Amino acid sequence: MARQPALLLGTAIATTLYGWATTEAATPPAQRSPAQSAVIRSCAELPTRFGFPRTSLQVATVVPGGNAAVAGQPIGPHCLVQGKMNERVSPVDGQTYAIGFEMRLPVEWNGRFLYQGNGGIDGAVVPAFGAVNGGAAATNALAQGFAVISSDAGHSGAQNPLFGLDPQARLDYGYQAVGSLTPMAKALIRSAYDKDPDYSYIGGCSNGGRHVMVAAARYAEQYDGFLAGDPGFNLPQSALAQLYAVQQYSRVTTSQDLASGFTLPERQLVSNAVLAKCDALDGAKDGLVQSIAKCQKTFNLARDVATCKGERDGTCLSADQKDVIGKLFAGVRDAKGKKLSPPFPFDSGIAGANWADWKFVASVTNRDPPAMAFIFQSPPADASVLRDMRGFAMGFDVNRDGPKIFATAAPYNEAAMSFMTPPNATQMADLKRTGGKLLVYHGTSDPIFSSSDTAAWYDGLRKSSRGDASGFARYYEVPGMNHCRGGPATDQFDMLTSLVNWVEKGEAPEAIVATARGAGNPAGVNPELPAGWAADRSRPLCPYPQIARYDGKGDSEKASSFSCKRP
Repeated sequence: MARQPALLLGTAIATTLYGWATTEAATPPAQRSPAQSAVIRSCAELPTRFGFPRTSLQVATVVPGGNAAVAGQPIGPHCLVQGKMNERVSPVDGQTYAIGFEMRLPVEWNGRFLYQGNGGIDGAVVPAFGAVNGGAAATNALAQGFAVISSDAGHSGAQNPLFGLDPQARLDYGYQAVGSLTPMAKALIRSAYDKDPDYSYIGGCSNGGRHVMVAAARYAEQYDGFLAGDPGFNLPQSALAQLYAVQQYSRVTTSQDLASGFTLPERQLVSNAVLAKCDALDGAKDGLVQSIAKCQKTFNLARDVATCKGERDGTCLSADQKDVIGKLFAGVRDAKGKKLSPPFPFDSGIAGANWADWKFVASVTNRDPPAMAFIFQSPPADASVLRDMRGFAMGFDVNRDGPKIFATAAPYNEAAMSFMTPPNATQMADLKRTGGKLLVYHGTSDPIFSSSDTAAWYDGLRKSSRGDASGFARYYEVPGMNHCRGGPATDQFDMLTSLVNWVEKGEAPEAIVATARGAGNPAGVNPELPAGWAADRSRPLCPYPQIARYDGKGDSEKASSFSCKRP
C-alpha cells in the first residue's frame, strides 16, 4: 500500500521559528490518515505461516529489547527474520545466486515500512536497523518503530566482484532486487501484523542513495517517500573517473603510494586557498563554503595556489600537479570532447581522510577497478585481471574502454548506464503522478560522487517541471561533508523525520538543522572538525538553490543566526 500517516521524532525546524522561506512556490498542506500501529503475531511461526513465490525464511527469532543498539541508542524488542529469494544456478558461471535479506519487525509496530539501501557493490546483508541518514547514525528507523528490510542485492560477498559475470546478478544489483523484495516484504509484514504498511519508505546513502533514485524512477508506485544521500546515480561514470584519476595522479607521485601525488599538506593548502576566496561569500568566515556554485567562479587553482619554484614542500603545487588536479576537477572527457564524468566542486573538505581514501585507496584496490572490470563494462574483463587491480586501472583507456559502460554484448543485453541509473531521471514522471516525495542530500566535498552532478540533476528536474519541482522533490547540499559523512562539516541531521512529515502531514521541509559531531556526540566524534568550532555547532541545510547566509548578528555557532536565501 502506498500513500497514507503521522508522528515521529523530529529535528526539522518549523519555518515559523526562524522565518526560512520556501524554495519554490508553496505546496498546500495535505494531512493524511495517521499510521495505525499494531502488535506482532508469533515471530517463531512466521517461517511456516508465510508463503511467497521463490522465497524461503531460514530464521525467525525474537531479539529482546536492549540487545541491539545504534550509536548508543537501544532498540526495542523485535522479530529478526532472515531469508532468500529467487535462488538459481547461473548458466554463465555456474554459481548459485539468491537475493539474501533480513527483516526486523518491531513487536510494537508504528505502521511504517522502510527499505534500507545498502552501499558499495553490495554483497552483504547488513543489520536492518534503518540507519539511512548517512552521517546521522543516531537516527534509525527500527528504534522508531518501522519494519525494516536490508539485502545483499542478489549476490554474496564471496561472489564480489565476479558476480558481474552473470547477467542476472548485474540486473539484481542494479534494480531488480529492490523490485523483487518490495512486494515480498509487504506481504511478510501483512503476515506478521495482519495488516499492510500504511506508508512505505526507502532510504540510503552512496549506492544506497542510488538504489533510492532508481526506485523513485522505476518503482514509484511502491513507496510514499524516498530519501537519497550522496547518490551515485551515475555510478559507472564515477568508477571511470576514478580510474582516470589513478592515471593522472600517477604522473605526479613521488612513491608507489598514489597519495604522494597530492599529499595531505598539499590538500590542506588547497582547502585553505578555497576558504580564503570563498568562506566569506555567505556573510560569515566560519570554515564553511555555503555558496558552493559561486565559489567555483571565484576560486582559481592556477591563480590562488602558489606554484612551486623548486621542490614540493607542502606550501605550493607544481605546475604538473595543477594541470592534473585541474583536469580531474573539471571531469573526464574523451578524445572527441564527449563528457564521460561530471565535474567536482572545489571545497574545504578536500583535506578529509574520507576524501583521500576514495581517491587513493579505493581507486586502485577493491572498489573501482573490479567494479569497472566485471560489473560496468560489456563484455566484462577476464577474471585474471583480479591479480593486478592497479595495473587494470593504469591500463584503462577512456577512449577505447569508456564506451563499454554504454554498450551491450550478449548475454549482457542491458548496459551498465541503463541498469545502474534511474531512467529519465530529470523527469520522474511516475513519482509526480503517484504523489510520492523525494528528499536528496549531498556533501559538497564528496570525493566519489559529485554534488555538482546532483545539482545538475535537480536543475534538470526543475526545468522539466516548469521551473518548480519542490512540490515532490527537494535537494540539500551539505557544505564540507565528504562521502555521506565526515570532513569539516555539520554532518548530523534527521531527514527521515522531515520526509515522514512531508508525506503524511503535508509539511513540506524547508531548512533542516544539522549539527557537528563534537565531544559527547552519540554518533562519535568527527576528528576533522576544525579547532575553534563549537562541539555542537549547528547550521541550516537549505533547499537548493538557496544557501545559508549569516544574518549579521547572533551567535555564529547557531543555526538560528542564519537564514536560507538565494545566493
